[in-house]
Amino acid sequence: MKRREFLGMAVAGAGSILPGCGGGGGGSAGMPMVGSPIASGGAALTQGLPLKSLATLANAAPESGRFAASLVAAPAGLSLLEGRTTSLWLYNGLLPGPVVDVREGDRVRIAVENRLPLDTTVHWHGLPVPADQDGSPLDPVRPGSTRVYEFDLPSGTAGTYWYHPHAHQTTAQQVSMGLAAPFIVRAGDDPLAHLPEVTMLVTGIRLDANGQVSPGTAMDFTVGRQGEQLLVNGGRLPVHSVRPGSTQRWRILNATSARYLRLALDGHAFTLVGTDGGLLGAPVGPLSEVLVAPAQRVEIVVTASATPGARFTLRAQRHAIDTMGMGSYAAEDLLTLATTAESPVAPLVIPAALRPVASLGPAVARKRVTLTQSGMGMMAGAGSFLIDGRPFDMNRVDYVSTVGDVEDWEIVNQTMMDHPIHIHGTQFQLLSRGSGSFATPAPYAAWIDTVDVPSGTAATIRMRQDMPGKRMVHCHILEHEDEGMMAVLEVRPR
Repeated sequence: MKRREFLGMAVAGAGSILPGCGGGGGGSAGMPMVGSPIASGGAALTQGLPLKSLATLANAAPESGRFAASLVAAPAGLSLLEGRTTSLWLYNGLLPGPVVDVREGDRVRIAVENRLPLDTTVHWHGLPVPADQDGSPLDPVRPGSTRVYEFDLPSGTAGTYWYHPHAHQTTAQQVSMGLAAPFIVRAGDDPLAHLPEVTMLVTGIRLDANGQVSPGTAMDFTVGRQGEQLLVNGGRLPVHSVRPGSTQRWRILNATSARYLRLALDGHAFTLVGTDGGLLGAPVGPLSEVLVAPAQRVEIVVTASATPGARFTLRAQRHAIDTMGMGSYAAEDLLTLATTAESPVAPLVIPAALRPVASLGPAVARKRVTLTQSGMGMMAGAGSFLIDGRPFDMNRVDYVSTVGDVEDWEIVNQTMMDHPIHIHGTQFQLLSRGSGSFATPAPYAAWIDTVDVPSGTAATIRMRQDMPGKRMVHCHILEHEDEGMMAVLEVRPR
């Protein structure tokens, strides 16, 4: 395998891609794909408005180093289509929910009130929080009750995270109804603090003919939710206006149920500076594409064209995630980058070094996780994707680790489609990936919490869990998670 081919495979695992990566097989004839008028039900959203700046969750703590706030998960109605009100489930009535913006070292205390008609949780995706504060399906928040989550943000956790429900068997439903938002942790010595920032949360929505969120289908629960229109910060095809030549730091979060975002911007290149768990050791680029699997985040630096009054399209390019084409996603525009009529400004400089990405040291244990399927995959219907041949059972422990032990996990995908695998409680590093007996080392060190494992390949990661308790290991195609592609890792005290 050539280095360029490896990087194409490593994109979602390490958060990067090289120019010229493939990523799109042919779709089956007659099958609707994301972005097609048939798949989206004919309910076109208002589009072309300015890119919305996300609301920030207010900090009610009076002292420095503390963050205290409240979230309410509740039904709400928004006008997404002319003359109609769409019923959604939202945090604090906002689509997307409010950004939690905090700093390393902060003590975070967030009270979550559940006004939904079903159990919910709040999972602080990617953050190293205690197991009893993780918002896993083992700890539901009942309707009408309030749950207080409290945890510290240790040094070294600066990065782009997000929060969302993780209730047993209803995660896909709750996220598709609007429950998702960014969680940003800042460092006191950020080497990119001089760059203007833009946070872009990408979500999906599928409306029926009445302008309401359509329920999941058998096809959704097989290959992931299909037919969604993509939104950026809650808007359809928004316009992001910048002065010509401007350099910006974009935090892009993939909060869709199942859509892989193979991002490209007309006439521009990206510089990758961060992945799930924060900054890389050094910038990577220029890149013509960046692939962001479901649940992953990237930080990229973009320098806009110096041409005044120009328009460029950021799009998610066609991408296939299964061998039969039913999980193919057609190319779909995300937003327009528009340069103003002002005179150009000089690009800003990116430091050659960003932050150390330390090795975890040698592994003392090794685990093998096999992604399997029952029957004939899509022909077998819902629930066909499993871990080690078993569906999720919250009363069963599938893996056991010890606090502080460095472990190598080999994740082997024997199914007919790609799976982004998320492990709670820590960040880890991709060591290698490949197929059969051939493995290619990762091109650079990066902290991630979700590793994409394409069909027929294996990914080896190195990980250390530093807090005891039960953690989830699961596919972050949310329909697969709900249908049983999840396992329990028990981390035991030393």
